[in-house]
Amino acid sequence: MSKTQNQPARQHRRRGALTVEFALTVPILFALVLGALEFSHINMVRNTIENAAYEGARQGIVPGSSAADVTAEAEKILKVVGVRGESIRVTPAFIANDTDRVTVTINVPLDMNGFIVPLFMKGKTLTRVVTLTRETLD
Repeated sequence: MSKTQNQPARQHRRRGALTVEFALTVPILFALVLGALEFSHINMVRNTIENAAYEGARQGIVPGSSAADVTAEAEKILKVVGVRGESIRVTPAFIANDTDRVTVTINVPLDMNGFIVPLFMKGKTLTRVVTLTRETLD
């Protein structure tokens, strides 16, 4: 009989230990989850920058396109994921019919794109450069 009487007291003490363990581990768990989400977000931004530079360069090698068309195409893709503070440079600035290659350079500051990353990456940028060559009809 004394065995069953001691059991509720033991469970009560264990419940207190569970509360302390929970209080110690939950912040670590939340930090890991938020870190994983932030890493995924920055990876998505990196891949989107790559895609925007490529699609912008593709737009630039189409006969009759301009640097403004290239910039508009790259901006359209960057806006899908909400990239902020981007700078897009198209080389050459004037695309003529005899232009043989188009280079698109996109710079995105990390301190404007993210939640946790800006705390650690102040002043850092992601840069992607894509150069495409036009096919000649010789």
